[in-house]
Amino acid sequence: MIKHIVFFKLVESADGKTNVELAERIKSELENLKNFIPEILKIEVGINIPNVPKTDYDIVLYSEFESFDALDIYQEHPLHKQVAAFIGKVKTSRAAVDYIV
Repeated sequence: MIKHIVFFKLVESADGKTNVELAERIKSELENLKNFIPEILKIEVGINIPNVPKTDYDIVLYSEFESFDALDIYQEHPLHKQVAAFIGKVKTSRAAVDYIV
């Protein structure tokens, strides 16, 4: 099994939306991919708790896949690319780790 974890730091605001509103949209759109991409075994998105000392990132994606081939299918899926394009517009940094269990 492959675990795919990604952290994003977001801009403070964009298109009239706050950092938290952007994070909520990203969470909703990423978690909704499970309904369209069967290779996703599990997906969970966490938003950093507001009004506590800031950590390095605003949002984290945790997902599981049967294989690297399944992860590749997910990453190349048009709906994932659509969400990734939005994230690309509102992120300032990204960190990712993929590992086998």
